[in-house]
Amino acid sequence: MATRFATAAGGCAAAVAFVALTVAASTDLAAGQAWYGDYTDARGLASWLIASMSEPQFYAAASASLGLLLGGLFAHLAQRSSRRWAGFVQACGTGIWPSVVSSALASLILGVLAWGWTLEPGLWQPLFVTLVSTAPAMVVLYGPTLRVWLTAAISGALLTPPASILAIDYIGRPMNLPPVVGATTGMWIGALAAFLICRHLPWMPEPGAWRAAHTSGKPAGTGTTVTSPVWVVRRALADFSEAQFFGNEWASAAMIAGAVIAYLISPSALAYGSGLFPAVLAGQVITALAGVLIWRRKWQELGFYPTFVPVVSVAPAVVLAFGGTLQSVIAGALAGALVGPPLAAAISRRLPVDCHPFVGNVASMSVSTALFVPLLHLVPGIAS
Repeated sequence: MATRFATAAGGCAAAVAFVALTVAASTDLAAGQAWYGDYTDARGLASWLIASMSEPQFYAAASASLGLLLGGLFAHLAQRSSRRWAGFVQACGTGIWPSVVSSALASLILGVLAWGWTLEPGLWQPLFVTLVSTAPAMVVLYGPTLRVWLTAAISGALLTPPASILAIDYIGRPMNLPPVVGATTGMWIGALAAFLICRHLPWMPEPGAWRAAHTSGKPAGTGTTVTSPVWVVRRALADFSEAQFFGNEWASAAMIAGAVIAYLISPSALAYGSGLFPAVLAGQVITALAGVLIWRRKWQELGFYPTFVPVVSVAPAVVLAFGGTLQSVIAGALAGALVGPPLAAAISRRLPVDCHPFVGNVASMSVSTALFVPLLHLVPGIAS
């Protein structure tokens, strides 16, 4: 009963948030980072929140985020109806998409209420990190019950944003590293702290027990031949939304379509105002395809492999760091595809069972980006 209640509540919360944010953001589909801690500006805050949904991909545009949510909802309904074309099952193959996405949204809102005061004109802060870290990972690990949902949303909001802000201030900026290094460092530090605290919370169930009882246990990557070109393209596309715990082709395609629309409306609105969205997207496409092709046997063997890691870290960070040159697009994409996934898998294998593997994924993002950006500065001709 508790699980069904939490799932229903999560679905309602996600639907309400989706409708409210859609109305708020619909007047400016290219809206991005335009809110600076003014809680009286409800419309600006809502538009900022919806744009944050696609910030992990370096888009931060309302239409991209709306596409992600709409595509995720469409895929969820198709999966509930057992449609063959529904795509990869969302929320790490569990299908509990409503609870996962609503916990992430709730954690984002709580995090902004707690830490929005750190924002000011001209100063970017990684407040989006709650969407793609502790909250959704905790729900996937411990199950979609109301107690877990609340614990996930609150702990993610309290721990992750300050950890990322401090990591950027004291690691990223002093070492002249891309902001994604500090943001992802804070994500794994905050998540580790949250999972350690969960060990001492009496209402938290045994990690993973709910999944064994309520799912088939079939790995997310199985069900088709991984050598098939169609599967490679599908998996590469799904990797675009894996950071938000969607990991579905429909969600990714709708998000990319929304990003393209935003770019056509305002070319400078995406990729943090750099105007490099086409180069960022090209690098992400190359690294997604290369990663899946290189590591497709790992997908077949393990059922899941973190090939999405460079899509939201190394590839776009290198593009922005070097001005979007052809050399930077290719170098960042291939370097990320080669190193990011196996490093993430190696770290995740060494984590305790009460710590979601996403911690290893974001740790790989931190390390690989911090490694390759300085190294590529030594390569002549790569910068614009």
